[in-house]
Amino acid sequence: MTSFEVHVTIENKPGISDPEGETILNDLVLKGAYKTVSKIMTAKMLKFTVQEKDQRAAQSLIQEVCDELRIYNPVVSKVSFDVLKA
Repeated sequence: MTSFEVHVTIENKPGISDPEGETILNDLVLKGAYKTVSKIMTAKMLKFTVQEKDQRAAQSLIQEVCDELRIYNPVVSKVSFDVLKA
């Protein structure tokens, strides 16, 4: 068994509003700074460390965990996985 870090990034699908990102952008605009920034999108990242036989098994396990615990809403969110050797 090998130790893997699995990073799960959860973000809104295109077209879904992101109030937190909009608030951060509005603060930049109000301050008059960073005029070249035109959009900010936020995301949530979860980091898991697991022992599995390979990267595919590690990702599959964490996908199952995320689905079972309903960590994200597949209607409005998209999820991506990065699997790294620990």
